[in-house]
Amino acid sequence: MCGIVGLFLKDSRLEPQLGQLLSDMLITMTDRGPDSAGLAIYGSATDGKAKVTIQSAKPDFDFSDLERDLAEAGLPARVAVKSTHAVVAVAGARLADVRAVLAAIRPDVRIMGAGDSVEIYKEVGLPKDVVARFDVRSMSGSHGIGHTRMATESAVTTLGAHPFSTGSDQCLVHNGSLSNHNNLRRELIREGIAFETQNDTEVAAAYLTAEMAKGKDLGQALTGALDDLDGFFTFVVGTKSGFGVVRDPIACKPAVMAETDRYVAFGSEYRALVNLPDIESARIWEPEPATVYFWDHQKAA
Repeated sequence: MCGIVGLFLKDSRLEPQLGQLLSDMLITMTDRGPDSAGLAIYGSATDGKAKVTIQSAKPDFDFSDLERDLAEAGLPARVAVKSTHAVVAVAGARLADVRAVLAAIRPDVRIMGAGDSVEIYKEVGLPKDVVARFDVRSMSGSHGIGHTRMATESAVTTLGAHPFSTGSDQCLVHNGSLSNHNNLRRELIREGIAFETQNDTEVAAAYLTAEMAKGKDLGQALTGALDDLDGFFTFVVGTKSGFGVVRDPIACKPAVMAETDRYVAFGSEYRALVNLPDIESARIWEPEPATVYFWDHQKAA
């Protein structure tokens, strides 16, 4: 099952409503997967700054005095705590140092995502509870994706929830099951990519990261996935400025899209879209099998 939503805003006047709109879309999909839920929100970037979303099972312990301890470790940062997650803002040139410093001073903390603009929040529980816990409704941004999970390939844990992020400002949500993920994981490990879970979706995210690191744009990487990934899948993908969708050649997993001059939206079912602005005038369609769709604020994802 699983439920996926995505919203890419063309009209910047809608950006203050992104968290509200995306939250309502995801909550509508609750019965497709009540195990865990998560969202990625792409907000405005700050020149020279990057941010890392982290998670802890012991936030009172791990986030206490974290700013001070990061500074003492030589990494000045600002830390904004949201329940079990925190957003660590650092100088962009120091982004690569965050993982090593956190491993040394907070070994139990896990990185959910990093980049100039993305924040990722995910936990075990119903979408309505995850949305409330992280105050997602108040968040603004240019685009975002969300997922509510019914676990089939791995345990119900925070790390097993979607979205999965394996590259800067990149993340992916998935409905389906991959059959060649173990072989592909081994190949990607040989290329230097590290994995946090045994989830097949993390492999798909890492595949796209690896392909884009070779110079491909999002559309080209998604096209390659049609040849290199086996199984049933619908992917919705976010990059710093882009939003992409692809379904496998069989396309047995439900999907519907809507586009107006103000936004592009995706839902596993149409009911996820019904409360969007001007939905009655949108172009509505079912994305074709083995067809890549992507939009980008900078015209090159």
